[in-house]
Amino acid sequence: MARMPSAERRQQLTEAAIRAMTRDGVPRTTTRSIAAEAGVSLSVFHYCFDSKQALIESVIETITGHYVTVVKEAIRPKATLRETIGAGFQAYWDHVSANPGEHMLTYELTQYALRQPGFEHLARRQYELYSDTYAELIEQLRHSMNFELRVPVPVLARYLAAMTDGLTLNFLVLGDDAAWADILDTITDHVAGLVRDEAPAAT
Repeated sequence: MARMPSAERRQQLTEAAIRAMTRDGVPRTTTRSIAAEAGVSLSVFHYCFDSKQALIESVIETITGHYVTVVKEAIRPKATLRETIGAGFQAYWDHVSANPGEHMLTYELTQYALRQPGFEHLARRQYELYSDTYAELIEQLRHSMNFELRVPVPVLARYLAAMTDGLTLNFLVLGDDAAWADILDTITDHVAGLVRDEAPAAT
């Protein structure tokens, strides 16, 4: 087995854990099955992660990173703020549609953490990460498109996290439907309406 820097090995094992947990569920995924999924020995797993808590935290951060990368790329300034916001929501929604199992895993991780004594802080960290991510994206847009909001950034960030969380769960339960496009348009209009002063996008 080729030697690999510990950070890369942790990432390899985290991605393997995501695949295994998506396929088998969190309770049925063991350290042995994750090591097998990654093609490494169990000792390598324990060298990289000293606890299941550390693994789950890495899984949560990595899954969030998967779709944040897509959204960040999509919300580069366009002709109007509404178009920019709409592109970001669409990019997120395309990721949900293409990776329903991975998004379903996020809810399973939340429930697992809440039900395991000593793991509750991971569920809190998961939802704080969602809000922190939205706050970062909002500030990125404010800087690039020069606008002011009608509500504080932390309030809007938490609102967006709660809204997309509920919307995603509805999709996972109800399945694909033509109504989602109209719902995304409604959300985009609402969020764009929370802007007080919009300057023209930089060219």
